[in-house]
Amino acid sequence: MSASELAARVRQALDVDGEAFNERARAEAEELKSAVRSGTFDNSEAIVGMELELYAVDDRTDALRRVPRQLLELIGFEKELGLHNAEMQTSPQPLNSHGLAAQRNELKASLMPAQQRLGSEGIRLVADGMWTVPPNGETAGSYLCDAVEHDGVRIGTNMSDSVRYHTMANTEYPAAFELDAPNVSLSAPTVMPEALITSIQPHYQIPHAPDLPEYFSYALRVAGPLLALGVNAPFFPPDLYDDAPDHEIVDQAHMENRIGVFESVLNPPAEDPTPPKVCFPPDFETVEEAIDDIVADDVIVPMDLQSGGRFDDDFVHFRHKHGSYWRWVRPVFEGATRSAANARIEFRPLPAQPTLADAIGFEAVFAGLMASLPRFEHPIQSLDWETARDNFYAAVEDGLRADMKWITANGASTTATDELYGELFELARDGLEQRGLSTEEAHEYIRPLRERVDRRLTPARWKHDFVRRRVEENVPLAEAIWGMQAQYIRNQRDTLLSGCFVDWFDSPGETDK
Repeated sequence: MSASELAARVRQALDVDGEAFNERARAEAEELKSAVRSGTFDNSEAIVGMELELYAVDDRTDALRRVPRQLLELIGFEKELGLHNAEMQTSPQPLNSHGLAAQRNELKASLMPAQQRLGSEGIRLVADGMWTVPPNGETAGSYLCDAVEHDGVRIGTNMSDSVRYHTMANTEYPAAFELDAPNVSLSAPTVMPEALITSIQPHYQIPHAPDLPEYFSYALRVAGPLLALGVNAPFFPPDLYDDAPDHEIVDQAHMENRIGVFESVLNPPAEDPTPPKVCFPPDFETVEEAIDDIVADDVIVPMDLQSGGRFDDDFVHFRHKHGSYWRWVRPVFEGATRSAANARIEFRPLPAQPTLADAIGFEAVFAGLMASLPRFEHPIQSLDWETARDNFYAAVEDGLRADMKWITANGASTTATDELYGELFELARDGLEQRGLSTEEAHEYIRPLRERVDRRLTPARWKHDFVRRRVEENVPLAEAIWGMQAQYIRNQRDTLLSGCFVDWFDSPGETDK
């Protein structure tokens, strides 16, 4: 799409009557509530799915690479925000032994030929929480901030041609478009700094849609512990750091900067009274409250939409609001056909992981917890919301070293890491076995994450220890970060499809004993 065509489509989107859009969304939401209560969005069993985001690098230098759009289409991957991004989604599958195996095999079946095809162009796809090496001959700051004005419309040069991404830079919604992290500050003209980060997103479809609030409350209370296990983004590209001593930058680094990037780029500045959109969501008493919360959320890019051939096009304006309903855990109501209509929980805090086995491990553990916690009426549901939120942001800063509060099955409070995760993994195992997995199969999915706890080693800690040791040896920070990134990519080359992160523990990046 040419710049003039893109600018014209952005101007067309900006002309949409936002209040008329919201009126249609509110009316559709009332119809949706009736459909949910009538059983239309129920499933005969729990169903799982996964979104996996990756970024592309030069196979020789590890520098970020733009992927030609026609090449992305050829390998069957979807566009994401940046020209370097690629996304794939698994087909929803029942939560059972065969369904989880199908999820794992589908990821492998898609990613293996994609790597081979891109490899012929000197490109490799990387699963990681944040890239740190900018394109050859460019700085990260210039890559993220490069934009042009065309007929009064601001267009990000390195963004994909999705109209909604570019429209976000031209609306009145006061998104900050800033990076605000320890020793990092950057202001950009578009949403492009969000393209620093990549994620995995497990999905869990609720068997009985009106029960969504109960499952949702449990998802909020395991968000902190699961994020602490998965942290994978402690460092930014070196040229984004302020002028501070290297050791201070290392000492003050958060273990999961992806959370802060998403919040500081897309939320209004702190002094603006507009409520933040990227945030830890509230509990809901009823499924109607969850629907109303989506309706009440500011839509950044209203669009003039027409019903199509999908079943959920009867709720097309409501469904569009999900596109900017940015919560770290969010409810979704959709389905291409009446039989496929579902109410699901999208679990969005997790960064992309070093291997597919680790990604599927998180999907299995999250699904197992969703299957077991409501069945046991586990008392972790009584953990107050503020503490669940504090656990989440403590995990952002310190990963597995965070002080997190947990309530055990017998109602006792604990902050002991081994006790928390010992119970969490047993609950996940029980949930998976209740869905037909053998004990051995359940342990196979859980093991990569259990070993992280046993060794107190996450991908972020692996990275942080690697860089810390180099800085202590007087290696400049930029060289230390790029050396870490090169080692990460080398390790992933051998383990992405057929290994797991624990296979890295004897590599040069292993944590100190």
